[in-house]
Amino acid sequence: MTTADRTAGQTAATRPTHPPTTSLRALAAWIEAELGVGAEVSGEAALTGITLSSERVLAGDLYAALPGARAHGADFAERALAAGAVAVLTDPAGAERLDPGVPLVVVPDPRRLLGRVSAEVYGHPARRLVMVGVTGTQGKTTTTRLLEGGLAAAGTVPAVVGTVGTRIAGTDVRTALTTPEAPDLHALFALMVERGVEVCAMEVSSHALVLGRVDGVVFDVAVFLNLGRDHLDFHDTVEEYYEAKASLFTPERARRAVVSVDDEHGRRLAGETTLPLATFSTGGGEGATWSVTDLEPAPSRTDFTVLAPGARYAGGVPLAGAYNVSNALAAIAAAGEAGLDPAAVAQGIAGLAGVPGRLESIRAGQDFEVVVDYAHKPDAVEAAVSALRPLTSGRVLVVIGAGGDRDTGKRPLMGEIAARLADVVVVTDDNPRTEDPASIRAAVLAGCALVPEVERAEVREEGDRRRAIAWALEQAAPGDIVLVAGKGHETGQEVHGVVHPFDDREVVRDLLAGAGT
Repeated sequence: MTTADRTAGQTAATRPTHPPTTSLRALAAWIEAELGVGAEVSGEAALTGITLSSERVLAGDLYAALPGARAHGADFAERALAAGAVAVLTDPAGAERLDPGVPLVVVPDPRRLLGRVSAEVYGHPARRLVMVGVTGTQGKTTTTRLLEGGLAAAGTVPAVVGTVGTRIAGTDVRTALTTPEAPDLHALFALMVERGVEVCAMEVSSHALVLGRVDGVVFDVAVFLNLGRDHLDFHDTVEEYYEAKASLFTPERARRAVVSVDDEHGRRLAGETTLPLATFSTGGGEGATWSVTDLEPAPSRTDFTVLAPGARYAGGVPLAGAYNVSNALAAIAAAGEAGLDPAAVAQGIAGLAGVPGRLESIRAGQDFEVVVDYAHKPDAVEAAVSALRPLTSGRVLVVIGAGGDRDTGKRPLMGEIAARLADVVVVTDDNPRTEDPASIRAAVLAGCALVPEVERAEVREEGDRRRAIAWALEQAAPGDIVLVAGKGHETGQEVHGVVHPFDDREVVRDLLAGAGT
């Protein structure tokens, strides 16, 4: 099988089997655009899909040729047309690069219209789903996965889109981004409808909002979890980051808002949004619409009682930590505000096994706890260590690193938090990407050094991630907890453009098996 065949097969797996058809002329009229000369000839041609990538074209596609940082998509239009594209959607600059006979739809800013066009090509499938969008600096994956699991246990057919991947009616579908580009996203919605999905829970990142990846979608419920320091390699300031998140809570993007008032930015958002509002709190937020009581924490789960509007019922989450109670409550509240059965969802969540790479407990007969978590930003590191600390009378040992080619300012913050809250810290490599790994470690170690020596954890540097994990496991005594932080569900480590197989969970299992524990 050729690479092109494999790509076509992967693309088809994320598209509906029986897509609707739209004529090129009708689409142009819908977006109030004029057809080019070549498109006038083929105006009745049937569109059955849309793509941004000339390498992922299927027969019947509209190829969206957008300007890019290094090249213009129109430069690859010939390849797209040869692969079966019916026409090209582009801007005037792109049109100038193409032969006059090429079927064209030309608009001033195709990126701005991409979401709407994608929704139209696929027949607006999101309108036939209950759409729940979840945003926040941390907890998006846990919340959406808990909601998916709770819905499935309650007898509702769910789908989920996010960091860990896309699942449709219980089947994993491979996608490249936390929030796929608009053409791929609407194709996934159409596939969900085809497979009988009733509710889609989706992570909505600030990148997706700014770059228009969720354009063409109006969420039935938008959920705000929290906001901390992250993505300042993309946003200039925390205020800009907040504004990107807050744009989800507007009538153009959502119908109802569910907002945490335990977070200062959530309290601000609750006062600013014009959407019908429900609030939630696990920290005694006065007047919250949804809250919890009777918390019973344990090493691998937390049980609680949900206080819902006009009702109360048992709930639980198969994860430690107050912040995971908040994630579970967010999922339950979202279900309730979407008109679903929140009690059934709460019962379903309480019976789940967990969420991949989120405080995931690794057991191999050892007499201490090992937990793998995706914590790769300051707030997440603090939340994870703080959640684990009360669960042991022994030590908390943390293996931690920071990603390359990302916000450099968070590296010392992560080091300071780990050195202040843990007993032992091993600073290692995460995903260095194109940066020098030693310089990344040095920034984390500089943060560790900010903690006064008398209060500071024992700190060790070990660049090789496997050896760092091995050392931490060797040091662990009965009753201790080892937290391997940063990569969670990831199955590779990226170094200078090469992704090497590396799954913290499998490495831990291999090392524990080799140690005979």
